[in-house]
Amino acid sequence: MMRSPDGTAFDIHGPVDAPVVVLVHGLGLTRAVWDLTQPALVQRYRVVSYDILGHGQTPSVAAPTLSHLTRQLADLLDYLRLPRATIVGFSLGGMIARHFAQTHPDRATALGILHSPHTRTAEAQAAIAARVVQARSSGPAATVEAALVRWFTDDFRAANPRVMDLVRSWVLGNNPATYPDYYAILVEGVAEVVAPQPPLTLPTLVITGDQDYGNGPEMTHAIAADIPGAQTLILPGLRHMALMEDPAALNTPLRAFLDALPRP
Repeated sequence: MMRSPDGTAFDIHGPVDAPVVVLVHGLGLTRAVWDLTQPALVQRYRVVSYDILGHGQTPSVAAPTLSHLTRQLADLLDYLRLPRATIVGFSLGGMIARHFAQTHPDRATALGILHSPHTRTAEAQAAIAARVVQARSSGPAATVEAALVRWFTDDFRAANPRVMDLVRSWVLGNNPATYPDYYAILVEGVAEVVAPQPPLTLPTLVITGDQDYGNGPEMTHAIAADIPGAQTLILPGLRHMALMEDPAALNTPLRAFLDALPRP
């Protein structure tokens, strides 16, 4: 583990002269969520993974916003002297990736947007807002068990208790005082990345699972519709955490997408 001057904990692997891919994790998790993705990438790419603000080994900031999270990514690339990168973001990380491409269009070369939200129905918006209230009153423990159900299929949860314990430990490791503020970005920040003007024009792959009930196929297609030429992929039989439940199902198309990009 390395640390940038602002306290961001990060890892960097792969050939020093290879195209750069930055992996951005989701709410409540840490950069360790990419441990099953990185092996598919590091032989050909310079892969950066990091803990977003207030997660893992990275300190929080007061009153965090999506802009704070985007600025953290830009500052990390500056510290590493990396002028451009492909940004692959999972869930909240997918929002960070889109916002970064909007605010730093000369620095994002392509996007991978995994299981990430778009405009919700009124019912879905109320449900996620209620989870923020739960988190404020009772901390991460109030929402983690229901999250595991949303994130993994029933059979996988039953067969992999150690994986459930690992993911649970990541979520419960969050600071109860700050975790709800980051959860609220999932509620309030979506409007900042929907229908961007000007539209994003960079190569983009958008993926979700057909059982990802919070970030499902309709959202994936809506995200792609905002980005001319974006590709979509719906993974059958998988929920939110496809990257851990069936790594090959995600790694294979992601690697194919990256390999097809023009090399600088």
